[in-house]
This record gives sequence, structure tokens and C-alpha cells, in this order.
Amino acid sequence: GGSIGSDLCRQIVKFKPSHLICLDISEYALYQLEQELNTKDLSTKLVYAVGDVKNTRRLDKLLGCHRPKIIFHAAAYKHVPLMEIENVSEAFNNNVLGTYLLAQACKKSKVEKFVLVSTDKAVNPANVMGATKRLAEMICQGLQDNSGTRFVIVRFGNVLASSGSVIPKFRKQ
Repeated sequence: GGSIGSDLCRQIVKFKPSHLICLDISEYALYQLEQELNTKDLSTKLVYAVGDVKNTRRLDKLLGCHRPKIIFHAAAYKHVPLMEIENVSEAFNNNVLGTYLLAQACKKSKVEKFVLVSTDKAVNPANVMGATKRLAEMICQGLQDNSGTRFVIVRFGNVLASSGSVIPKFRKQ
């Protein structure tokens, strides 16, 4: 798929981790990633898990079973026009509540590092996506303490050719 999560997985396997758990709400995106990565000769043990970051039972089970040291959290509804009117509550639930629930699960499971993939649109947000990502950043900042999980926030601009990027739209036009 063209999701940022899939793109992250493609980059992470290049560093040859012993295990990589790919969690996505989209079964199709995971299937595409699995088909692609299965063609490569990788030493990394890959786990493909369908799940929602708001499903705490699923998160606790995955984190308890696999004990990851680092989490890259890129789950977000980010299609700006689509999320502005009828879908604001879903953007909030996924981008804000989902971040909070995953971050809390990481603290509970003693994950060493939680990396929130945010956006440059979180700076002086002018739309729902930017505002929800800014709230997600604030949640991570608020959960940071001197012990347990270390929270790191990275901001990206438009990731070219990712899902929701203007490049595929330009190509189509």
C-alpha cells in the first residue's frame, strides 16, 4: 500500500531488526505489504497484525506477546477535505484517542520508546487533521515522565506518493 505505516515498515526492514510487527487497520494494506516483503530475502521475523489502535485488548495482547522495544505510531486519518465536516469525530477518535490508548498500552507494557509520526500541519493548525495531530503531540508530551517509555515526536511534511499525497492525484489528472 501507499500508507506511511507501510512505508515505515519498508524502511525499518533495511536495518535488519530481529522482529517487526506490522499493525494496520487495513487488511488490504497489510496483504500488499506482506506480498512485497515476502519476495525479499529478509532475516527479520515479520508479523502482520490486523488491528485498530483504539482496541486496547488487541494492543495489550500484541505488546505482551511480542514485547517490542520501539513503537512507530503513524496511524492517522489525514485526508483533509474528507475529514473536515462529516468526519471530525472519527478524525478525533483515531488521531487523538487512538494515540492516547496506544501510548498508555506502551507505558503499561514497558515499551522503551514511542515515536509519534506527526505532521508539519500540527504547527499553528488550520484544519482538523493538523489540530488532531497537535493534540496527539500534546498527549505524548503530557505522558512523558522520568521513568518508563520515552516519547519522541517527529514531524514530516507531505510524504511524496504516500496515501493522500498530491502526487498520485497529479498523475491521474
